[in-house]
Amino acid sequence: MNIGDLLDPRAIAPRAGGGGKRQVLSAVADIAARNFGLDAERVLDALLEREAAGSTGVGHGVAVPHARLPGLTRMRGVFLRLEQPTAFESVDDQPVDLVFALLAPVGSDSEHLRTLARVSRLLRKGDVRQQLRQARTGEAIYALLAREPQSTAA
Repeated sequence: MNIGDLLDPRAIAPRAGGGGKRQVLSAVADIAARNFGLDAERVLDALLEREAAGSTGVGHGVAVPHARLPGLTRMRGVFLRLEQPTAFESVDDQPVDLVFALLAPVGSDSEHLRTLARVSRLLRKGDVRQQLRQARTGEAIYALLAREPQSTAA
């Protein structure tokens, strides 16, 4: 699955507020509720439950929160670029300003892990992170994320 296939341009917030980790995850939940017909509270609870198992802050200012949710029929993504970097208990102790949340249907374990790996690989690239931080619109961010090369390897 190409990242562009799971990310809807309306599920991108190019200038999201910061706050704490909970506020960031709440913003993800609100966007998911509006765009994917999910219950915001359920999404937030699932993301917080996953965070309790260990931070999804992967370093270099990036977090990739993820959860499996009933009611989804396919993988979905939400992207936030935070105006103020937020402490996220990241592996490198750096605050996060780029958040790509991955929401997966219950029972999609292998697809979930493959997609999570693909998103993580893309966001490990310094040039991609720099371009995402410089992009001014949701459409520009979508274009950057959706252009990743098609690959069958995950």
